Order: sequence, then C-alpha cells, then structure tokens
Amino acid sequence: MSVTKSAGAPQGAVTLKLDSMSTPESARKLQNKDSRFLDGSPSESPGLEKTKGITLFQTLVHLLKGNMGTGILGLPLAVKNAGILVGPLSLLVMGSVCCHCMLILVKCARRLCQRLNKPFLDYGDTVMHGLEASPSTWLQNHAHWGRSIVSFFLIVTQLGFCCVYIVFLADNLKQVVEAINSTTNNCHSNETVIPTPTMDSRLYMLSFLPFLVLLVFIRSLRVMTIFSMLANISMLVSLVIIAQYIAQVLPLENKMEDARHFPVILPLGLSIVIALYTSIGALGYLRFGDDIKASITLNLPNCWLYQSVNLLYIIGILCTYALQFYVAAEIIVPVAVSQVPKRWALPLDLSIRLILSCLTCILAILVPRLDLVLSLVGSVSSSALALIIPPLLEISTYYSEGMSPLTIIKDALISILGFVGFVAGTYHALHELMESGDSLPFSNSTTFVQ
Repeated sequence: MSVTKSAGAPQGAVTLKLDSMSTPESARKLQNKDSRFLDGSPSESPGLEKTKGITLFQTLVHLLKGNMGTGILGLPLAVKNAGILVGPLSLLVMGSVCCHCMLILVKCARRLCQRLNKPFLDYGDTVMHGLEASPSTWLQNHAHWGRSIVSFFLIVTQLGFCCVYIVFLADNLKQVVEAINSTTNNCHSNETVIPTPTMDSRLYMLSFLPFLVLLVFIRSLRVMTIFSMLANISMLVSLVIIAQYIAQVLPLENKMEDARHFPVILPLGLSIVIALYTSIGALGYLRFGDDIKASITLNLPNCWLYQSVNLLYIIGILCTYALQFYVAAEIIVPVAVSQVPKRWALPLDLSIRLILSCLTCILAILVPRLDLVLSLVGSVSSSALALIIPPLLEISTYYSEGMSPLTIIKDALISILGFVGFVAGTYHALHELMESGDSLPFSNSTTFVQ
C-alpha cells in the first residue's frame, strides 16, 4: 500500500519579531534608543513610522491556521499504520517536542535581542547571532551561513506547501464537480460513486490562480487575520461534520502589540492543534478500521452534507495559501526592495509576489509526483527547522553563560530525534520516488485509490 504524505501545517515555521516595527530601516533607527522593547513594550520615537501590531487574538488565529492544514485528513490512515496506541501517543509526544522547540526559538531570540540591543530578530538572524556567540571559532567565522541556510529552508518549505495546496484545491473541486450528478440528500448510505469525467486537473489549478494572486497581494498580517479566521471557521466546521459522522458509531509573536504574551499563546494554540490531530486520527481509524483511505473525506457518504466538507476545505486552504506564502515573501521581498529606489519599492514588491504565486502554480502543474518530491524536501528542511536547529541554537546561545548538563543532553537528544526523522523521511521519500519512477503521471493528484 502506497501512502503519500499530505502537506499539513504543523511543520510550518515561525518567524520571530519582538516588536511591531516592520522595516529594516525602522530597526536600525531603534538600535541606539532606549531598551524598553526588552520587556515587550513597543518603543516610541517621534517621527518614526510604525505599523500597528497584531493583537493576542489575531496572533492565536494565525498560529492555529499556520499549524493546521490538509495533513489532518490523512491522520486516521497514519494511525492505522502506526497502531492505535503508538499513533496517538506519537502525535502527543512529537507535538509537545515541536512546541518546546518553538519556545526555545523564542527564548533565544529574546536573549540575543537583549545582548545586541536590537528590537527584533527573525529566525535567520537569530541563528546567525547564536552561532556568533558559540565557543567555536569556525562557527563564529561562518555564522552568516546559518542565516542563509535557514532562509533557504523556509522559502522552499513554505512555497512547497503552497504548491501542494494548489493541487489539493484542484482535486477537491474536481471531486465535488464530478460527483455532483450522483450526490444525494441521503447521508445514511455510503455507496461507491462513479464520477462523471470533467476537465483536466491542471485547468482547475489555473482557475484558482487569479484568486491566489489577489490574496498574496495582501502584505499586512492584521488584514490577513480576516482570511485566517475564515479559514479556521471553514476547517473547524468541516472537522465537526467529520467528527459527528465518526461519532455515529463511536458512543505570532511575529508582529504582536505585546510580545510578552507569546510564550502563553504558543502552547495554547499548539495544544488545540495537537488535540484536534490526535482525536481525528484516533477516532477516524476506530470508525473505519482497515477501510480507512488516504484522506478521511473519501470514506464519507456521497451526500451534500459531507460534500460540504470538501467545499469548506477549499475555502480554508485558499485562505491558508496566503499565510504560508507570507513567510517566504517576508524573506525575499525586503532583500529585493532594498536594491531599488523608493518609488519602485511597491511595484517590485507586487511583481515578486505575482511571479512567486505563478511559480507555485506552474510547479503544481508540471512537476510529476510533486507530493513525493516535496515529501523529500520536507524531510530535510522541516526536520532541520523544527527539530534540529532550535536545540542546537539554545546550546550555542547559552553555552558561554553556563548550561546545565541535563539541558545539553536534552537538546542533543531532540536534535538526534530530528536527524533520525530526516534520515528516515529522506529514505522513504527516495524509495517511493524510485518505485514510482516507471509510472509517473504527468499531472499531480492528492486523491488516491487503494
């Protein structure tokens, strides 16, 4: 049985900023000012242009949306493969470890901000300055490599998610359209549906492109909260519909106004995500057993109530695309805009967003078995960003201040765990690619027949 990994959000990365300032120029102006940002309060400076930060609620909304995607639909099959005890337990353990690594990242960024008297540090800058503080002369001399590697991994990972989301959108809409003639109001029978062929999946992908381009033109996280909330509501309603069918048988810190609350918001948001993932994965498998399919939506009856799950997920993923795209754009756009006169900044910004969104659509259309290719990329980049780098960063940041041997051992074990995941994931992805090499379809699909 061949199982393809869906691109879910739990491995999504967090870009860290400790103040509401949004431009490098603003950051430079604040470097020699007072250190009020160290306790989380925004810095004030006459004549300094500021962007309004996002609230606690908006941060929680983005955190939930950034960590919850299509992967949850494939978790019942993952629980089937891992076992009803090992599967949910592994989800809890890995979710807790990932949450801990994110908190490590936040702690290191804050500590380095204090040392360097800077208002904020993103992920790449945090790694670079952490390496500069390490006891190794070689790491100090090559610290800039750390920032480049992290930025590269973030761009590849986030744009990779965007590519898979386009495939998911096309497949879901195609599934609904092709089953529309046989869809009924009777939700008590679950008969096999013979779909009516329609246009190619690639045409469905192209049909979404204009909407995606408009979404990526949104440059403010505050405005994007509306779409993140819409995505959360859509996915929550669809999960409720799935859960009630299962139960019929079973009796950012990123730009916050006050960054001090982020260490509280982060565990809260991830606890909600972990609880949803564990419950849907375990209950889905208990409900369908060995008949569970790659996506639990394929096990639902073909009636309008359960077809609405696909439609709601289309809305949710459409909005999620913009949030995943935001991370990559925040890395690429400032570097490019800094090279041109101010009057060309906005046109260049929008042009880059347009080109990148078109690129993700082109890759989704043209690259055969994109799911397996991105599974391979994710095994490398996601393991590094989420599990390997944060604990090593803690050691390099705090080693000169004195660290407990237990903390060093803990960080080493987490990094080893991440490395094992990297090796195992890479081997599995390469194995799947080689097995499917002789029969690669031209167009991509996230819908499977078992």
